[in-house]
Amino acid sequence: MSLKALIVEDEYLAREELSYLIATHSDIEVVAAFEDGLEAFKYLQTHKVDIVFLDIQIPSIDGMLLARNIHQFADKPHIVFTTAYKEFAVDAFELEAFDYLLKPISEPRMQGLLHKLASTLAPVQVAEPTVCLPKTINLSKDGRIRITAINDIYYAVAREKSTDVYLRDGVYSVPFTISELMTRLPAAQFYRCHRSYCVNLTKIQEITPWINSTYQLTLVDVGGEIPVSRSNLKEFRELMQL
Repeated sequence: MSLKALIVEDEYLAREELSYLIATHSDIEVVAAFEDGLEAFKYLQTHKVDIVFLDIQIPSIDGMLLARNIHQFADKPHIVFTTAYKEFAVDAFELEAFDYLLKPISEPRMQGLLHKLASTLAPVQVAEPTVCLPKTINLSKDGRIRITAINDIYYAVAREKSTDVYLRDGVYSVPFTISELMTRLPAAQFYRCHRSYCVNLTKIQEITPWINSTYQLTLVDVGGEIPVSRSNLKEFRELMQL
């Protein structure tokens, strides 16, 4: 299986040159290219890549901020910065960047990088995957990204193509389904109590009998009425030792 790469570069000719060099000198597949940092971040929320070729001066959110958010991923891709600015090199390597290419990028330099990527990442492709849940999750609100501790989540509610996530100080969102959100949360702490709801079990303050012998949950600090569906009733009682 070939390695997958994402290009984030706001200059059309630079994107084309990178794509050409990658295709000419490696088996790496460029699966997407963006000129906007926020659009690239949204893509990475739902798509896994092995490498991100990342310019620093890009619209919406700059490359360094995007890299800091990528650095929080549990299974983070390798970042190769491509920029005309030398002064960001120290910050880049503090983020464990794989490499830092200065523009204009020479073909021999690019060949050497691609060879290093192939030799470093190829063994990873055949290794057994390890499951390691992150301690934080990236939430969005009003065009901003908030890096949030998993434990700060109270509950979540499914929407059509996204999920609302409730914290003590307000409502944020993630651009994927509640089922996908559950895969990123520790199962011992978060429970899918209803088709459209999941709840942080450690935040439950009251369990109130409701219609059809089910329950409604009230949480500390944020209130709200979270339903427990009839199909989940038995499992919920066992979890809460009711």
